[in-house]
Amino acid sequence: MCRTLAAFPTSCLERAKEFKTRLGIFLHKSELGSDTGSVGKFEWGSKHSKEGRNFSEDVLGWKESFDLLLSSKNGVAAFHAFLKTEFSEENLEFWLACEEFKKLRSATKLASRAHRIFEEFICSEAPKEVNIDHETRELTRTNLQAATAACFDVAQGKTRTLMEKDSYRRFLKSPAYRDLATQATHAMAASASPSSGSPAEPWHT
Repeated sequence: MCRTLAAFPTSCLERAKEFKTRLGIFLHKSELGSDTGSVGKFEWGSKHSKEGRNFSEDVLGWKESFDLLLSSKNGVAAFHAFLKTEFSEENLEFWLACEEFKKLRSATKLASRAHRIFEEFICSEAPKEVNIDHETRELTRTNLQAATAACFDVAQGKTRTLMEKDSYRRFLKSPAYRDLATQATHAMAASASPSSGSPAEPWHT
């Protein structure tokens, strides 16, 4: 796994460079956009823009707690982009899949989706295998025999803890997030200043 930018292979460095560009796409008007269009900068909006202020508050909230990050659509998109630079996006994807799984109400859909999630993330040599211990893997396998909305709770909890104690801390220390938080702080300051009538500085990549 890539630990620092200096240690990144070329492909990983390219992904890291795309982090801000991806955020510009992901976060613009809270939409998950395509890879087309103007992605060279992210417009923070004028000092009177409620949308810009709310976005800045959202960004700064991500460092307050992992829960706030996961409860933010923009935060999840940003964290997912970061995890891709570390080749560990499967952890977040599994967590999100579990969240969607728990919303199902049909027993038939629960059973079929449970097996699909297990085969994609849990079983040995799964295409997106998450890092859980053998005991948790076997417990989850047993739970599939009578699938309920809670059958992935243990595995999901351990994956969440791993992300919070490991990847989340590196995300907050990453240059990409620190730059973004700085821009958010400046945007908030501009919004609060009665003397400033010009738009906040755009975020250049």
